[in-house]
Parts: sequence; C-alpha cells; structure tokens
Amino acid sequence: MSTQTEPLKRTTTPFRYDIVGSFLRPAALKDARLQYKNGEIIASQLTEVENAEIVKLVQKQKEVGLQAVTDGEFRRSWWHLDFFWGFDGVARTIIDQGYNFNGAESRPETARLTGKIGYSGHPFVAHYAFLKGIAGDDVVARQSIPAAAQFLFELDRAENKESTSALYPDRRELVADIAKAYRAAIMDIYAAGCRSIQIDDCTWGALCDERFVAVMEQIGVNVAEYANEFAELNKAVVAGLPEDLIVTTHVCRGNYVSTYAGVGGGYEPIVQTLLGIDNYSGYYLEFDTERAGDFKPLRFLKDNQQVVLGVFSSKFGELEIKEDILKRIEEAKQYVDLNRICLSPQCGFASTEEGNHLTEEQQWRKLAFIKEIADEIWK
Repeated sequence: MSTQTEPLKRTTTPFRYDIVGSFLRPAALKDARLQYKNGEIIASQLTEVENAEIVKLVQKQKEVGLQAVTDGEFRRSWWHLDFFWGFDGVARTIIDQGYNFNGAESRPETARLTGKIGYSGHPFVAHYAFLKGIAGDDVVARQSIPAAAQFLFELDRAENKESTSALYPDRRELVADIAKAYRAAIMDIYAAGCRSIQIDDCTWGALCDERFVAVMEQIGVNVAEYANEFAELNKAVVAGLPEDLIVTTHVCRGNYVSTYAGVGGGYEPIVQTLLGIDNYSGYYLEFDTERAGDFKPLRFLKDNQQVVLGVFSSKFGELEIKEDILKRIEEAKQYVDLNRICLSPQCGFASTEEGNHLTEEQQWRKLAFIKEIADEIWK
C-alpha cells in the first residue's frame, strides 16, 4: 500500500490532465485527403490544408488548457502504419483482410518488407518541426510514434511473415535493424526540437488479452518469451537517449470507430515486464472499462514512473460521472501514490483517420472535463 502525500501539480510530461494524441479529423481535412486520393489536388495543396488545420488544432488545445499539444496525427491515415512506411525497405501493402475489432474491420493495409530495414530520413521529422514552430513556448510540443515492438508485431502478421523471414532468416538481425532505424528517427526528431516523445504500443494490450494468448499458445508460441522480446527491443530503442528527452508510452486495447479489439484481461500477466522497460517515465494505461482489470498491477510502478489513468473514454461523447471517476482514483490510490497519478482518455479520439463516433464539440468538452477534475485534485 502506498503512503499518500499532499497533491502536487506537475511541470513536465506527463501532466496531471493529458491526452494520448490523436484528434477527430475536421471536414476540411477529410475533403482534402479525398481530393488528393482522387487526383484533384497535388501533395503541396494537401499540405497547405494540413498546415492550416493543425494551426487551428494547436490553438484549440491551448484554449482547453492542455499543457502538451500534438498535431492530432492530422497528416496520418493510421496511428502506426504511416510511421513504418517512412523507413527504407518498407512498403504500404494492400492485403485481403484488415484488423478485426468488435463488430468492425479496418481497411486492409499493412507494412511489408521489400528489403532490409534502413533509415535515410523520415517524413515525421518535418512534421514535428512544423508543430514545434507553431506551438510556441507556453506548451510542450509532443511527438507520438508507434513502438518498435509494434513494428515487429506487424512484420510477424501471418500475411507478412513469409517476406519478413525471407529477408531476415536471422531474427536477431531483424530486431537489431528495427532498433537502429528507430533510434535514428528519434534522434532526428530530437534534433528538430522534440523533448517529449510518446511511444504508442498495442502489443501489451494483445498480450493481456485472454483470447489472443490462447491462440498464440495453440500455435506453439511462448507468450512470456514473446513479451520479453518486445520489452528488450523497446529497451534497445530508448536506452542512452538524451537526458532531456522525456519518453512515455501508451498501451492500447484497440480503438477503431469506437470499437475495441479482443476480449480483454488485466495487466497482471505482463505488468512487471512492461514496467521493467527502462527510461519510460510515464505509462498511459487504458482503464475505461472492466476489460482492463483492476488497479492492483500498479503496485509494481517504480518511484520514478508516473501512471496516466485512462479512466475516461474517447469512444463516446457523453461525459463520465464525476463521482465515479473520483471513486476510481481512490481505488488506484490503494496501490500508487496520488502524486504519481495523472488523468487522460484511454486513447486518442481518432487512431485512424475515420475517427471515433463523437463530435468535435464532445471531444473538447471531454478534455475540459478531465482538466476540471484534475484541477480539483491537484490544486
């Protein structure tokens, strides 16, 4: 059990009230992306629309009181694939079936290897530089990227395994090349001014999921070893980064058009492996439904780590009941000190460009509600 102290505000990421990163795409942006896809405008014209909408978004984030802002992932189609496509040796590939969610299936796209993984620059560097340039000095401009483990997970998909194994018969070389490319990308983003980077990682949500674990065991995969491989890869990416670069991670359990993935399961089976990844100073964990289990796994949180409780849902626009949220925070305090707790939605509002089923007005109202509760607690 934790010893509680006086509530304190935070001056570094993660902040007491925070976001995961993605926002609903405005109509102007959706229209421009469709026009570009249809060949009606050129890339530079799409970029102009993206720039204008990101400027508006950053201002709106400031108005709602956020201390860390993002570009909303407005230049991306996916939260993860666009980043993978930016590496050498990786191609956007259309496949027969998309990702399966509860009652929905995503677009059938993936990242497939066409050569050895390398780094010769990445579009996200310029994307971040634009965000940094417009954010100003009164907020933190944060960059989110998918985890290296997530990239390995994508390359391990049944549709990709043949090409991955053909190019990398030695799995150790595959893991090493992923880590090398990732570190190069992160250092370029750092050179563009980034001092807060968030690593999004659905692999842990899958490894908590009872159905996924059962399937993996049926095909002979040692799930504990697989989890350790993910952890070691992520460790290799973040080890030895500049001391003034704050690295956090977000664990997701599926967030596509307001649906989720898998059947769920608590963090207990993987929590020590997950929290054992050095140099992660904050963990954004999904806790908005019973699918994520209770707060007991938080007892393993280290003294230098913050947990951002995703007890608010980005999947629907209705506000949670304040008394219920306060009760859940009290439950979490049984295992972790109040000053190592922050609050956020369980995920972004649009992990893909389709977005969740709520309005932009509801999106902003929910963030204002989170700030209201945080301000009451950490006065």
